[in-house]
Amino acid sequence: MREVYSKLESAKGATGTVLQEFKKFALRGNVVDMAVGVIVGGAFGKIVTSLVNDVVMPILGLLVGRVDLTALKIVLRHANDTTPELALTYGAFLQNVLDFLIISFSIFMAIRMLNKLKKKEEEAPPAPAAPPEPSAEEKLLAEIRDLLKQQAGGRTA
Repeated sequence: MREVYSKLESAKGATGTVLQEFKKFALRGNVVDMAVGVIVGGAFGKIVTSLVNDVVMPILGLLVGRVDLTALKIVLRHANDTTPELALTYGAFLQNVLDFLIISFSIFMAIRMLNKLKKKEEEAPPAPAAPPEPSAEEKLLAEIRDLLKQQAGGRTA
């Protein structure tokens, strides 16, 4: 019993540390960014699902003979008074696969665009070229100028 009590006491002390570590972890930028990404991703998923359900699937249904793909199914057992219908609803599966493909492609394109923008930001303009080395004549003239300044400084002082 004393062992259990001592373990509980040590756990109480460790709980404060664990909570502090969790707070530090949760408030780091990466975790907050990830949470925002998950929320935005969920909202984006709803938009793409609506695009698939309300725009793409009706058009696809027209192309395959005015059939609502979500209604496609193989009936294994018809419904009767006591049991419901048992069917393989492969149309709903096809819609979910199409939904996944469109969402994946949309996310791929968004990430691709962000990577291009990031790459452009990283490509800083080239540093200006260093001035060319002065010619021998320019060096000689600079030495003469410096000597004249020294002589003029020595006369006035």
